[in-house]
Amino acid sequence: MNFHLRYTAPAEEKPLDNYAPDGGFASIFRTVAFVGDSLSSGEFETYNPQKDLRRYCDMYEYSWGQYAARMAGFTAYNFSRGGMTAAEYCESFATMMDLWNPDRKAQAYVIALGVNEMIYSRPNLGEMSDIDPENPANNKKTFTGYYARIIQQYKAIQPNAKFFLITIPRQPFLFETTPAKTALVDAHAARLHELAAYFDNTYVLDFRAYGPVQDEEFTRRFYMESHMNALGYRLFAEHFCSYLDYLVRHNPEDFTMVPFIGKEELLEG
Repeated sequence: MNFHLRYTAPAEEKPLDNYAPDGGFASIFRTVAFVGDSLSSGEFETYNPQKDLRRYCDMYEYSWGQYAARMAGFTAYNFSRGGMTAAEYCESFATMMDLWNPDRKAQAYVIALGVNEMIYSRPNLGEMSDIDPENPANNKKTFTGYYARIIQQYKAIQPNAKFFLITIPRQPFLFETTPAKTALVDAHAARLHELAAYFDNTYVLDFRAYGPVQDEEFTRRFYMESHMNALGYRLFAEHFCSYLDYLVRHNPEDFTMVPFIGKEELLEG
């Protein structure tokens, strides 16, 4: 093992060049909330051709967030459900499930939304000008407005929390079946980078740029219909932890105060 990689950050290193199968520095967090859709919920999809019956089951213990939690030792909260969009999250789901409750705050929030908007619906990406920095309830009703509102409302609950925004991996076999869809997913990734620059303590885990291409062979191994299988969710957890480990090693000064997130009173005196 090349131990110097645990405390150095070579400039030429890419986010997934070095695996952290034990969670690596992702383990500095004790509580992490995963805001997302079916792919964040450990959803399994089955199809019975004899009955023409398709079944969808959210099984959170198989979600990549929970796999990552078991690897790195933090507590993971599944703030997710199959079919979720940023609009539904803000307009109904978060309130219905009490997800804005300060008692459920986390040190870090991972946001993995956009597949349902970019791939399966008529997307309204919006503009960065859709964000009202003073009152998130006034954000325009676009993907950008709703997505930013999620960040803003959790920042109000946990001001020093870290936010990690997940891009959509390259999936030419199942999802990106037309150039128009590819362009939308590219635009989604670009917007997440803009949001990370707009908000402090916010980072992009760009699996679109650095993750494996989910081609036909990848899909055969790691998917069950149009959702991942247990192997796929576990694999993505490894990628997530390795990417987060990379971010911490390359930006250590950003993460030295993580133990005091939510315990700022300990710094007063």
